[in-house]
Amino acid sequence: MHGGTVAVVGGSIAGCAAALAAHRGGAAEVTVYERAAGHLADRGAGLAVHNDRYAELASAGYLDTGIPWLQLWRRRWYTRDGALPLGRPVGELPFPFRTYNWGPLWHGLRARMPETAVFRGDSPVRTVETSPDGAVVHLEEGSAHHADLVIGADGYRSVVRGAAFPDVGPAYAGYLAWRGAFPAERLAALGPDPDGVWPVEDCVFAVFPGGHAVIYRIPDGTGGHRANWVLYAVPPPGTALGLDSPTSLPPGTLSEALHACFAQVTGELLPPYWGGLLQLTRPEELFIQPMYDFTAPHYAAGRLLLAGDAATVARPHTGSGAVKALQDVTVLETAIAAASTWSEVSAAYGAARGPVGVSMMELGRRLGEALVLRAPDWRTADQAHLDALWAGAGAAAFGGRVLQRERRSGGQPPAHGTVR
Repeated sequence: MHGGTVAVVGGSIAGCAAALAAHRGGAAEVTVYERAAGHLADRGAGLAVHNDRYAELASAGYLDTGIPWLQLWRRRWYTRDGALPLGRPVGELPFPFRTYNWGPLWHGLRARMPETAVFRGDSPVRTVETSPDGAVVHLEEGSAHHADLVIGADGYRSVVRGAAFPDVGPAYAGYLAWRGAFPAERLAALGPDPDGVWPVEDCVFAVFPGGHAVIYRIPDGTGGHRANWVLYAVPPPGTALGLDSPTSLPPGTLSEALHACFAQVTGELLPPYWGGLLQLTRPEELFIQPMYDFTAPHYAAGRLLLAGDAATVARPHTGSGAVKALQDVTVLETAIAAASTWSEVSAAYGAARGPVGVSMMELGRRLGEALVLRAPDWRTADQAHLDALWAGAGAAAFGGRVLQRERRSGGQPPAHGTVR
């Protein structure tokens, strides 16, 4: 299939990858509409990609070793126990993941976009509507742009999803994720030889009643490291007002109550070393992501398709947010290349990715219950308890489902046809 115009709403990781997928699938014209006016590579913190999922995505041509990464191998679990700086070891689980800095990963995908694709920054989309022969993207500045296919890669507050399924939206899960990342040089404030205390290949789970912190290093994009962390906890009553509607709290916007909650958790509930590590993040660097989840009833509605968080938001416990977005677009590429009509594209894509979205959302909920809302008594937990908890949550898909994608023989481009 060759020809036709594709509009991608959203220019972050999912959007850049979707533009590449549409081009490689055979679309003649691809335009990306991104709300932000600034440089997206300056945004974001850390993320991790399971080794097996990386291999699949590298084989599909969406990732490679040119994007800076670090290799992790194990998760070490600690809980507070008296004055032990690191806390009492609970157990270990494998963690074969590569870690990335959001900015360099975005830059690597942005660089893969073909020169013929148009990337329009500072172009917020007001609404999208279907037409008899495609769809129309209406920008906030008043212009309208027709496309044969519109891909919504515009996150959990997606305009495209709102047009396709106006009654579907994220639901607040009842707890928050404080996040931060800072230069690894600050770790020297915790004592000598931070790499000996906390090996580079280790991901740390510091657990406490009602939550946990996930801590790992990421590349800084210039040859150094950053300490990246996420802290999940239920906020005290009255401190998370207004979060029932989808939102986030960027750096510099946290209330005094939320700063106080962070100080209490890191100072009294986490083991001293790990709580002190999180406190190396400066107050103006802290940001919060309230936990939401949902999945759209379908990944395709006529000429409107959804990818990444626009389609499904699974809680980050799954370790698969960026992976699922990239898997979405690899399947989309195959669907476009194999189809002879846009209706066939929508049907094939929706059938392949919808069930994956449901399964990952459900996994995120189970892990949220097991690790936050109904966390065990970590004071008495050991390796056997940890193994049972992980198995009980059904975490076989941790890091993402296996990518099911028909590959073109020999990696050859699709045969040219006509989009109808």
